[in-house]
Amino acid sequence: MKLATVAHRGRRTAAVLDGGRWRALPADDLSTLLATTAPDRFADLAGAELPGAVPVLPLPSPRKVVCCGLNYADHITEMGRELPAHPTLFAKYADTLTGPEDDLVLPKGLDVDWEAELAVVVGAELSGADRDLAARSIAGYTVANDVSVRDWQRRTLQWFQGKAWDRTTPLGPLLVTPDELDPVAGVEVICRVNGAERQRGNTRTLVFDAADLLGYVSAFTTLRPGDIVLTGTPGGVGMGMTPPVFLADGDLLETEIPGIGTLRNRIRLTDPRS
Repeated sequence: MKLATVAHRGRRTAAVLDGGRWRALPADDLSTLLATTAPDRFADLAGAELPGAVPVLPLPSPRKVVCCGLNYADHITEMGRELPAHPTLFAKYADTLTGPEDDLVLPKGLDVDWEAELAVVVGAELSGADRDLAARSIAGYTVANDVSVRDWQRRTLQWFQGKAWDRTTPLGPLLVTPDELDPVAGVEVICRVNGAERQRGNTRTLVFDAADLLGYVSAFTTLRPGDIVLTGTPGGVGMGMTPPVFLADGDLLETEIPGIGTLRNRIRLTDPRS
């Protein structure tokens, strides 16, 4: 299935794509729907058609957004590090998330970098889950870009302050269920800036795949339906270039995973005094 939260005639609703047409699901968004309903029931709950519906931020209110850094071998190499024995994790807040075509607004003078990622969405409560249970508890996959403020990230050894700026992590446009997408078999993760390709990786090369990450995280904190785990970015980030290259005001950032869709976000760098 392909799912989304869509805008339709002035309101928002969860929806399922049926024969190329959006049909309403009984919740205001996918966060609310996943909190109350098992994903295997979604198809049976499809209601009225929604002509002209447009996908927006699919999961506006996860309880947890957990991110894995340094999870593609090529990105680990460009950052001058060794392959990790355990996932390198950090957290975001729901406030960090924004829609698939929203502008990313930040103050001028920051080193703003791109990081295309596959995001995995939890479909059942997980605590101390093994790999098999974690894999069975995946609601689906979506596209994310872990846009990072590198100069703030470099201020300390902890990454949080460079990763959790409000409304800077675009997500969407769709949530695709595991029966239609298999990252273990391999899907491409692509990033373009103003049409120029900057990143192209394949999830076959992840050090820790989606099931690994859900199981590992659930060992120390309970994951609940609608929670999101970002799986890391492939090589090609701006900070790894010589010299480093960062996003400028007006740049168009596109993040694509074939089979899910493309995020298109314009960078807006503003005067912080305004």
